[in-house]
Amino acid sequence: MTPSPPSLSPWWSPDRRPDRRPRLEARGRIRRAIRSWFEDRGFTEVEAAALQVSPGNEAHLHAFATQSLSLGGVAAPLYLHTSPEFACKKLLASGETRIFDFARVFRNRERGPLHHPEFTLLEWYRVGEDWEVIMADCAALLGLAAEAAGTQTLTWRERTCDPFATPRRLTLAEAFRDLADIDLLATLGSDGTGDGPALAGAARAAGIRVAPDDSWSDVFSRVLVERIEPTLGDGRPTLLCEYPAPEAALARRCAHDPRVSERFELYACGVELANAFGELTDPVEQRRRLEAEMDEKVRVYGERYPLDEDFLAALAIMPQASGAALGFDRLVLLATGARTIEDILWTPVAEVP
Repeated sequence: MTPSPPSLSPWWSPDRRPDRRPRLEARGRIRRAIRSWFEDRGFTEVEAAALQVSPGNEAHLHAFATQSLSLGGVAAPLYLHTSPEFACKKLLASGETRIFDFARVFRNRERGPLHHPEFTLLEWYRVGEDWEVIMADCAALLGLAAEAAGTQTLTWRERTCDPFATPRRLTLAEAFRDLADIDLLATLGSDGTGDGPALAGAARAAGIRVAPDDSWSDVFSRVLVERIEPTLGDGRPTLLCEYPAPEAALARRCAHDPRVSERFELYACGVELANAFGELTDPVEQRRRLEAEMDEKVRVYGERYPLDEDFLAALAIMPQASGAALGFDRLVLLATGARTIEDILWTPVAEVP
């Protein structure tokens, strides 16, 4: 399938259908193949509610807010979730052991060739299995998607990736050393705390712009975006793993080094496809991290989202597990060689001036 040319006609225009239809058919085949793959391995498909008391607590993700009205007309805030993660982990606490969800999720202030305000996030969880198994899942799903689309190659713009090749495994420490000439672990304390001035100094020495008020995480993200991500997934997939503790999110620390965590991201053609964790099950530590994220959101954007207290309560009884969130639309885009994510969506969200 060749990329569709730029067009001023709307997506629903009949003249667009001949180009869009083959990719949408491929989308359906990929979805059916993935669903069968999980079901063959004893997974149960679940459906997380989109309306939640908390949309998620990542500082730089923006939610769609609404309100619920009781029969008596009393209003309470609700949000469209940015991920089904909190709900899925409640299901693990309830006794589910292998689950997956093709979840419709919503993220405000996001639109572009690789972003859309409403998209499909494939999440899956394995109780009692570690993150190495999730890495193998990710590799298998790439090949499965390519087969279903009838291709041997994933493509994004001028870049290609072999979906059947064994992924390259690269730690963040290795990536910062090899691609930015920065000793990342030297900027972390023994407890995993980030030393902002140390990382800022190393970034400046490497020729990367740093603002006076940048935090350790700000500098980390800039190095990642400018020097590392563009190189990942060329030729074969990359598993970028062992994220430093300040970027652990909902992942547990690594047993061999508490400065890093059991978190990895999957890349192909320079595109981030999946984010995965060996799941944190300590509700006290998780609360601390979520509150820190919301403090950062207040600092940068002047707003915060509530914590999901039910999620934190469930975490206290949730068994050890690993899980992943994979951008299904991006996977379809790479497997079909589409020009933009809207080329593989049945009905894109209307653009608001």
